[in-house]
Amino acid sequence: MEKVLITGATGFIGGNLVKGNLAKGNRVRALALTGDPGAVSLKTQGVEVAEGDVRDFASVKKAVDGMEIVFHCAAVVTDWAPKRLFREVTVDGAENMCRAAGEAGVSRFVDISTCDVFGIDEDHVMDESFPLRPWKEPYPDYKIKSEEIMWRYHREKGLPVTMVYPCWVFGEGDQTFVPLLADAIIKKELIFWRRDALVWPTYIENLVDLLLLISEDPRAVGNGYLVHDGECTTLQEFCTEIARAMGVPPATTHIPYGLAYAASWIMELLWKMLRIQKRPLLTTYTVKNLGSRFHFSIDKARRELGWTPKIPYREGMAVTMKWLKTLDLTALKQK
Repeated sequence: MEKVLITGATGFIGGNLVKGNLAKGNRVRALALTGDPGAVSLKTQGVEVAEGDVRDFASVKKAVDGMEIVFHCAAVVTDWAPKRLFREVTVDGAENMCRAAGEAGVSRFVDISTCDVFGIDEDHVMDESFPLRPWKEPYPDYKIKSEEIMWRYHREKGLPVTMVYPCWVFGEGDQTFVPLLADAIIKKELIFWRRDALVWPTYIENLVDLLLLISEDPRAVGNGYLVHDGECTTLQEFCTEIARAMGVPPATTHIPYGLAYAASWIMELLWKMLRIQKRPLLTTYTVKNLGSRFHFSIDKARRELGWTPKIPYREGMAVTMKWLKTLDLTALKQK
């Protein structure tokens, strides 16, 4: 039995990681913001909840004390937030976590990064050997800054860091990706701006399976691993699956990529000028991300750790669609 700390445990990935660790018999502690409504559910599962904030070193240090494994899932995951928040939570929070974990002498520090950190490159199959390359977008670029801090702690302080780079994560409990696509499809608001844009689905149980393996395998220390379900699909095919499950017509409207990007740029400018807090319908990051034809290899995890996705994409999608049909989409939070 390991003593495990999970940040971001009330989120989609963190919450499933909690369940995976509990199923293994690990003792789980979660760092959660004071008043986070998700903390109640964690406590009913037998999780010890440490109230605090990754921006506050004192509460981080207290949460990490006595832990053996740290899974760091907390970050600003939207593409529409003040840069100050990205810096304080994603970057300064990473510094606090690394410092506290190093002082506590943890045996493993696993960070949930993103495949975005390898930049915009459609000419090559990207893998973990690729350099970290900015997008000029806050979400991926601040994730790069946080990763650089973690590798510095690994090199200079010996912190046993492992990075994980998920692609498009989906599954039961998702509140940002599949449900919001479904909402847009139902409202006939979904448009496409590049034909054959690719999605590399990562079913949540496959991601958790790799994370648990990484937390135990000493070969993972000092390494990073991309993760997806081993196959890609087009964004339009992915959305057609959602429409079929919801019993509504699929989205078919296409506009030129340049028009979509120009519209997103103008929207962002207007929203900032008018100080509108709600996220615009389109952002430049969304246009870049959902209009891409990237390719990602997961060969490293197979080669070094013997890991392969246990659940095929189609099986994970079927389970997710069954769950999706039970939701009240209007109650979902916006990304």
